[in-house]
Amino acid sequence: MVKGKRKYSIFDKLLYFINSIVAAALLFSYFLAFVSPKTVPVFSVASLAVPFLIIINICFCLYWLFKLKKHIILSGIILLIGWFFFPPFLKFSKKNTPRNDDVKVMSYNVRMFNLYKWIKSDSIEDNIISLIKEKSPDILAIQEYHHSKKRDLGFPYSYYVPKSKKNNFGLAIFSKYKIINKGSLDFKHSANNAIFIDIVKEKDTVRIYNLHLQSLKLNPKKENFGEKDSEKLIARLKNGFQKQASQVETFLVHEKKWKSRKIICGDFNNTAFSWVYRQISKNKKDAFKVAGSGFGRSFNYFFPMRIDFILTDTKTTINSFKTYNLKYSDHFPILSRINFE
Repeated sequence: MVKGKRKYSIFDKLLYFINSIVAAALLFSYFLAFVSPKTVPVFSVASLAVPFLIIINICFCLYWLFKLKKHIILSGIILLIGWFFFPPFLKFSKKNTPRNDDVKVMSYNVRMFNLYKWIKSDSIEDNIISLIKEKSPDILAIQEYHHSKKRDLGFPYSYYVPKSKKNNFGLAIFSKYKIINKGSLDFKHSANNAIFIDIVKEKDTVRIYNLHLQSLKLNPKKENFGEKDSEKLIARLKNGFQKQASQVETFLVHEKKWKSRKIICGDFNNTAFSWVYRQISKNKKDAFKVAGSGFGRSFNYFFPMRIDFILTDTKTTINSFKTYNLKYSDHFPILSRINFE
């Protein structure tokens, strides 16, 4: 018998086997950010699971650390790869250096102000309006905006584009700065869209985009992951990812023509580990990455999902970022203070 040789229980051997599968799945998922959903759409479905896979691998690391076993190396190395080469899943520090001349930018998917009573409360719309007025953003980008002439958010300028002539909801941008130009990208074959406005801030003309990419219609309370429904779910996600890819291509062609300052807000309906995010965020700053902390969770799902973003051009200074954990919608509002000096 060789002295000093460690014995592993059947449970630990089984657990390490599961650990190996989960670690390999995470490593594979990392590479999906480099593959267009149009190429292999079914693979893109796995990119949604990256935050979940990260959490599981962290749990394995903690378990092996507690047991003082070298098995920690497997998940540890793969987590380090993600830490150094991809946007942070969890941030431990934040930047908070506000200035008087900052522009406060808020992005919020308000889910039509709870028009159809998804949340059993009559005060949701009033709560959202109170939040907006309390935080007093200079620029407010709203997705799933339900238009009402009775509603006053306190902005002198606004641009609203309904999803169709028959519907009274869509995308809106509100501004405390005069809007000198505006437009809509009018995504084809989709209820989703992207709009933009141009404003003047001192010597800078700034373009603000509000994106709402193809919805994947994720709802953990309604989804059935049985065999039949799983097939329907995956088919729906594949179709959604392909539409997102086309919408991103349309946006990038439009954005490329704008050479001045820019802010991109919106609900991307995809995570920071996706091809969608990677394409849109190229040569830009992510407000959460620069100044945020925690998970940056912006969608009320059963594990942390950051699918709402505020991005800027590389010359712009980001001084703070915050997510407000308020359950007035299935999304949480995000707010960043930025400066064009």
